Amino acid sequence: MKAKTADKIATAVIYGIAGSVALVLAAMLAFILVRGLPHLSWHFLTAQARSFEAGGGIGIQLFNSFYLLILAMLISFPIALGAAIYLNEYAKPTIWTSMVRTAIEVMSSLPSVVVGLFGFLIFVVKLKLGFSIISGAIALTFFNLPILTRSIETSLSQIPSLQREAGAALGLSRFETVIHIILPAAVPSIVTGVVISAGRVFGEAAALIFTAGQSAPSLDFGDWNPFNLASPLSPFRPAETLAVHIWKINSEGIMSDLSLVSAGASAVLIIVVLLFNFSARRLGTLLYKKLTKS
Repeated sequence: MKAKTADKIATAVIYGIAGSVALVLAAMLAFILVRGLPHLSWHFLTAQARSFEAGGGIGIQLFNSFYLLILAMLISFPIALGAAIYLNEYAKPTIWTSMVRTAIEVMSSLPSVVVGLFGFLIFVVKLKLGFSIISGAIALTFFNLPILTRSIETSLSQIPSLQREAGAALGLSRFETVIHIILPAAVPSIVTGVVISAGRVFGEAAALIFTAGQSAPSLDFGDWNPFNLASPLSPFRPAETLAVHIWKINSEGIMSDLSLVSAGASAVLIIVVLLFNFSARRLGTLLYKKLTKS
C-alpha cells in the first residue's frame, strides 16, 4: 500500500471516530434538552421542591449548587495556584517534586465516590461537621485540586522562557516576574481551565451525597446571617445540589410529575455546564486584554 493511500485511510478513520463521538454527544444533549426545555419556567427555576406533590421546582437546589461551587473554588483555587507556581517556577527536579507530581496524578484519578466516602469519614463523622455545605466544599476541593493544579501548571509552562529572562534582565525578582509577567500572559489558559473545572464541579453528585447531604431545608432569603441555619449563606446547613436532586428523584422520587422534574432539572444542569464551557475562552481573552493592555 502506498504511503499516500495509507495516510488517506488513516485520516478518514480518525475523522470517522471523531465524528462518531461528536454525533453521540450531540444526540445525548439533544435528547436531554428536547425533553427538558418545554418544562422550564420561572416558577420551576425558583420554586421549592416537593417530595410528595406535583408542581415543585428546583430553586433551592440551584442556589445550593452555585453557593457550594463558589465556596469550593474559593478554597481550591488559591491552593492550586500556589502549588502550580511552585512546581513550575521554583521546584527543582528532585525526588520530593517527583513524589508530589505522582500524588497529584493519583488524586486526579480517584473516583468521586471515593472522595465522597473520605469526606464523610473525616469531615462529617470525625470532625463532626455533619452533612453540610462546608463538608461538601472541602470534599470538592480534594476532588478538584489535582486537576486544577495540573491545568494551571500547564498554562504556566506554555509561557516562553524568554519572558522570564526578560524579567530578570529588567532587574525583577523571580516572584515579581511571575506576578507581573508570567501570570498575566497565562491568564487566558488559566481562566479556561478554572471555568471548565467549575463546570465539572457543578455537575458532581457522588462526592456530595455523602458530604453535603440529600436534603434541602427551607431557606429564609431575608436572613443573611451565616450563623443561622435557616440563612442561605450558612455553610453549616445540609444542602442538596441540583445533580444530587436529579439522582434522588430518579432513585426514590414518588411525586406524580417525577419525569417532568427530572427532565427539567437535567436540562438546567446541561445548560449551565455548557455555559461554563462556552464562556471560558471568551472570559480568558477579555482578561488577557485588560491585564496586558493589548
